[in-house]
Amino acid sequence: MENTFEKLNRLIIGAFNDITKGEQKAIKEGGFDNVSVSEAHTVDAIGMYVPKTMSAVANKLDVTLGTLTVAVNHLVKKGLVVRDRSDFDKRVYMLSLTPEGKRLYKIHQKFHLELVKSLIVDLSDYEAEKFVEAFSSLNRFLNTV
Repeated sequence: MENTFEKLNRLIIGAFNDITKGEQKAIKEGGFDNVSVSEAHTVDAIGMYVPKTMSAVANKLDVTLGTLTVAVNHLVKKGLVVRDRSDFDKRVYMLSLTPEGKRLYKIHQKFHLELVKSLIVDLSDYEAEKFVEAFSSLNRFLNTV
């Protein structure tokens, strides 16, 4: 019989895979057949309202500027992102979303909202608080590896 450790390990691995599949499905059903989960995360990091520098987005995603440049080039070609030079410093590029990029952002945000709701819908306030503590421990671990 499976012990708690084995069961939790299996559930974490399964959840990671299922979350990725669910994100891809939500993106595709939203009409974005040619957008990957990674690209949706880049759109998410850029955000809806305030243009961000390439450096700010790279830091948020924890990727290099070179990696972000490749991703942004694809997103610009797909009509989801606009890259403009800063008015204050011509060496700096600002990223913002096109109307279609904002639509993708909303679809991605909705998926995450539904995901979080599904995790806590049947929990009491106390249980939800303990669940948050457990995930905080997981995040602390993942940030040290």
